[in-house]
Amino acid sequence: MAKKGNRVQVILECTEHKTSGVAGMSRYITTKNRKNTTERLELKKFNPVLRKVTVHKEIK
Repeated sequence: MAKKGNRVQVILECTEHKTSGVAGMSRYITTKNRKNTTERLELKKFNPVLRKVTVHKEIK
């Protein structure tokens, strides 16, 4: 049986990686509380391809 609740799984994708033209993509999976944070998440995470901390935004 599936859990009921407001917590959903979201995918975070690097914003700088798209514009850099380097092959590959940096993505992270995390969870958020849909009730408390209705807008899209935006977190600083490490990008292993670019080897630096970049802004990762939630994608649909």
